[in-house]
Amino acid sequence: MSVVSQVILKADDELRYPSSGELKSINEFLRTGEQRIKIAATLAESEKKIVSEASKQLWQKRPEYISPGGNAYGQRERNQCLRDYGWYLRLVTYGLLAGDKEPMEQIGLIGAREMYNALGVPMAGMADAIRCLKNASLGLLSDEEAQEAAPYFDYIIQYMS
Repeated sequence: MSVVSQVILKADDELRYPSSGELKSINEFLRTGEQRIKIAATLAESEKKIVSEASKQLWQKRPEYISPGGNAYGQRERNQCLRDYGWYLRLVTYGLLAGDKEPMEQIGLIGAREMYNALGVPMAGMADAIRCLKNASLGLLSDEEAQEAAPYFDYIIQYMS
């Protein structure tokens, strides 16, 4: 849910007008909108490059994942990991566009930990994977853009930890 929607719903629930602080948060959301759209577009356009770099970083850091017996051993398993990378990158863009982490949780994080646990995927490895995705992504952004995008990756890392 966007900042604008949150402010309106909260004010309506409390039968009041938005406060000056809430109006300032809407103003900030609108002011940074163009930047957030640019970041989301850069990430979307660079998905293959980001996923390739992130997976390379992960396999170097955790070679046991692609070794016999590892969760990403075999082409099918490795392709599933790469598919998940793209999915998490999309979640980050959703959060950026909304200016809020709630869509990330609603669309993709609820139940993810339970699913990975059921599949025997180590959660520490998932957190490492998202760190690699973050590093590969932020490397394509300016410092200011990276500062805007980083908290969305950090939210997923925290959720997976």
